Amino acid sequence: MTAIADRLTRVRICSYDELTPELGVAALVGGEQVAVFRLSDGRVFAVSNTCPFSGAAVMSRGITGSRGEEPTITSPVYKQVFSLVDGRCLDTVDKAPVPGHGPDLAVHTVSVDDGQVTIDLTGPA
Repeated sequence: MTAIADRLTRVRICSYDELTPELGVAALVGGEQVAVFRLSDGRVFAVSNTCPFSGAAVMSRGITGSRGEEPTITSPVYKQVFSLVDGRCLDTVDKAPVPGHGPDLAVHTVSVDDGQVTIDLTGPA
């Protein structure tokens, strides 16, 4: 998908209707790959697309789920589980992140305005 700048600090990613519930898409936002997810309840989340444990840009291909009420994404590589709310790694699967990375995902503020999904460029949420 191609991101289009709408305002100084917001980037339009796509139409909300273009997102398939429970599946992710990758977008390039301000030079960073971001994984965007629309959940079956209608909420939309955006996290870094790079898995801190493999270093691969694959989070948009992860498996959505939940831990209690908290929505999660599971990395398709080593199966670490991350919170979509705050990016915390909830299960390291006994692995360490690649050198230079912490265990958590960056989270970005995302909103839906007039049917358009936008991400805040001013920094992680």
